[in-house]
Amino acid sequence: MNKKFLISIDTEGDNLWNWSIGKEITTENSLYIPPFQSLCEEYQFKPIYLTNYEMANDTRFVEFAKEKQNLGKCEIGMHLHAWNTPPLDKEHPTRKDCKPGAPYLIEYSVNLMEDKIKTMTHILTEQFGVNPISHRAGRWATNSLYFDLLHKYGYKIDCSVTPGINWKNSPGQSPNSKGSNYKNHQNLPYFINNTDLEEYPVTIFTNHKFIKPDKWNIKSVTKSLVHSLKGNILWLRPTGNNLNECLFVLNESVHLNNYPYVMFMLHSSELMPGGSPTFKNSKSIKILYTHLKIIFEQATKLGLSGTTFREIISQNI
Repeated sequence: MNKKFLISIDTEGDNLWNWSIGKEITTENSLYIPPFQSLCEEYQFKPIYLTNYEMANDTRFVEFAKEKQNLGKCEIGMHLHAWNTPPLDKEHPTRKDCKPGAPYLIEYSVNLMEDKIKTMTHILTEQFGVNPISHRAGRWATNSLYFDLLHKYGYKIDCSVTPGINWKNSPGQSPNSKGSNYKNHQNLPYFINNTDLEEYPVTIFTNHKFIKPDKWNIKSVTKSLVHSLKGNILWLRPTGNNLNECLFVLNESVHLNNYPYVMFMLHSSELMPGGSPTFKNSKSIKILYTHLKIIFEQATKLGLSGTTFREIISQNI
């Protein structure tokens, strides 16, 4: 089986982990996407930029990514953050029971859900010249109604499911709201609601193997031992100190006979110093790129081929 390497990038504003409703959203991380694109091209990989509202309105990103998309070197998909995607109606989820999180799209009425999906689909089509066919939900939250609307607007692949993870402790804005539960979801692709909308879950494994920490000391070894006892939840999602975990996921995925792809995940703002809590300065970004090169080199050695969701769909037709 010729396994695929999917590079999914949540392409969004700067450091939204520290953002709260009412504050300005900046998009300076658009200036840090070209070096990442160049690295991907060096290994013949093709990023999938799952793009939200503010980035779809950033001229710098639009001009760069549109050209790369036209050359077949990347894909533009949709990433929907409900809180700043028009229409911005008075119907806004609110809560008083605890410190709120950003609202999920699924907290809104069906009419507003559809209007926001319609808005994003239109602006991505207008800005990039191609109808988007791939999608990832903001904060990973989905439901059956959401999927029905994605199908209605022509989406072919969703990649919001995070197998083995329950986001119940991530509140939205409305009382008692919480994230989606993917605890028992499978890693393999599957069709949703008897439609041609297909789910490509993020590559995440849960196991009890001891993964050697990047830095060998008492604290890190103890942490790895505890995680192995409780069960490791491992993503192909670099943090600057989980290279061995990423390589484990990569190798494990390739050796599963029925697993057709490996999906890497990162946020565009994590490519910028200070753009996330994870990569706070230039030194941490340098470490990130060191790890990216090692991951990409290993993916190449394992025979993974770069592709996009759009290419997968076109090859399956």
